[in-house]
Amino acid sequence: MKTIDKIYQAAKDRILIMDGAMGTMIQQHKLEEEDFAKGLGKLTHPQKGNNDVLVLSQPEIIQSIHEAYLDAGADIIETNTFSSNQISMADYGLEHKVKDLNIAAAKIAKKACKKFSDKPRFVAGAIGPTNKTASMSPDVNNPGYREVSFMDLVTIYKEQAEGLIEGGVDILLIETVFDTLNCKAALFAVNTIKEEKNIDIPVMVSGTITDASGRTLSGQTTEAFWISVSHGNLMSVGLNCALGAKQMRPFLKSLADISSVLVSCYPNAGLPNEFGEYDESPNAMANQISDFCKSGFVNILGGCCGTTPEHIKAIAEVANQYPPRKLS
Repeated sequence: MKTIDKIYQAAKDRILIMDGAMGTMIQQHKLEEEDFAKGLGKLTHPQKGNNDVLVLSQPEIIQSIHEAYLDAGADIIETNTFSSNQISMADYGLEHKVKDLNIAAAKIAKKACKKFSDKPRFVAGAIGPTNKTASMSPDVNNPGYREVSFMDLVTIYKEQAEGLIEGGVDILLIETVFDTLNCKAALFAVNTIKEEKNIDIPVMVSGTITDASGRTLSGQTTEAFWISVSHGNLMSVGLNCALGAKQMRPFLKSLADISSVLVSCYPNAGLPNEFGEYDESPNAMANQISDFCKSGFVNILGGCCGTTPEHIKAIAEVANQYPPRKLS
């Protein structure tokens, strides 16, 4: 059976579980500059805080985090590549390492999955939004100005996706979408690769509702977001980041009501406290997410900022009690 068929079969049988936060787990290791830069040779920029580079400098740490989430019950783990693109890596002078980062990250995640044989496990290649937007100007005095063009984004996303595919990912995940035009560039890049290589790799898209207004940063409602990306030949559409499960509920319901594909959700562990930390407990988060399952909103569940393997284990135990959302 092809990988894509295995994923769809698993999604019919149960609510699939994604992993939780990578950054939260990396922070627990208290890494310093020399840890980030290990083995990278001569560098022009400091690397501390560049979590993606750890797939080259500290691969054993990244693999151990993947394994912890798999042990907690994750069906799908994300590669450590949220910022592994030319635009984001320019901040660290590592544009020349982009393809290496994506290939290495995919291979590490696949290696972790091979240690678990109790059920199918899948690797999603994480493609983040970049730190530049095609829809909005960074200059309040020049609203027509753009730091990046649509075709610039297509080029950088294509390079990233090709690296992830070469490394062996099972899924491509375009996530934390705050600007739908950026997302459309990523979808264009991915579908171009699929056509050029004659491959059928499943694609997940996950948007971010930035506040209680129910809109993305570029101003779209959940319904408008779905309409904008529904042409993309998607396996799933969903929401992640910015909000906790409780705050995300009304927007998730709107998406579940209109989506013709699988629906995913991976909220933060509540809202950040006054120190910018997330302290919602695994049980509290799982209790809120049980409502999503009971209401038939979801096919895929996981965690974003502040979540740990303990959160994912609690979510998996809850999700196991309910059938997945039915596709209309």
